[in-house]
Amino acid sequence: MANDFWDDFKRFFFRGLAAVLPTLLTVMIIVGVFNFVQDKIGLRINQGIVYLLAMTRDAPAAPSGYAGPTTDLGLWAAWWHARWYLQGVGFVVVIIIVYFIGRFFASFMGRYAWRLLEQAAQRAPLIKHIYPSVKQVTDFFLTERKVEFSRVVAVEYPRKGIWSLGLVTGPALKCITADVNEPELLTVFVPSSPTPITGYTITVRRSEVIDVPLSIDEALRFTVSAGVVMPAAQTPANGLGRPAPTLAPPVVNDKSEAEDHDSREQ
Repeated sequence: MANDFWDDFKRFFFRGLAAVLPTLLTVMIIVGVFNFVQDKIGLRINQGIVYLLAMTRDAPAAPSGYAGPTTDLGLWAAWWHARWYLQGVGFVVVIIIVYFIGRFFASFMGRYAWRLLEQAAQRAPLIKHIYPSVKQVTDFFLTERKVEFSRVVAVEYPRKGIWSLGLVTGPALKCITADVNEPELLTVFVPSSPTPITGYTITVRRSEVIDVPLSIDEALRFTVSAGVVMPAAQTPANGLGRPAPTLAPPVVNDKSEAEDHDSREQ
């Protein structure tokens, strides 16, 4: 009985952990990034704003009960920190600065400067081992480039006799085409159910795929629903995915037919 309890406990615990952990990790990453930006950059920007106010304006009245330094900078710092809504100014300024950096690097001079910075980073002794990997991760999540699918095909995958829907992404790699001596090779993404953002990328011969008259959206809906949602034009007549039943031929009574025939002759 105890073993059954612990087996159930472990099974449901890990099932609950698998359900909760992705959300917790997502929240932790978002909060961690926010705290890092606020503590390491936003706080410095707030201090800079306080310093500029102290250098350019008269000191405000000290808050009640304030017993800190009597310098103008100290009074401005106390005035600033006494207002909670000003603590996010540094973070907002960081967002605006990142926006203008993006605008700059989108220009001709910015792209040229970015290439120079990347070349320098890829040649630096220590940075060159870290920067490319970090850049691949950030590019995957932040770049605006999207995978373009040209058409929907059916391919025998994962083995002969089993057909899967795939999305053609383009031609095959040049090295594969040269090695197999096959000019018409396709790169096909086979999405998985029920999450089509994951799947397998395979290379197949053009002669081994069948073009399917479906749009990309229709193919993805078919995959997400595990084949339940079919386009109207591709749904079988009875809607059950199996041949419609055929009616049995009527049973003919040979004796009755013979009697009818004799009566007509008479």
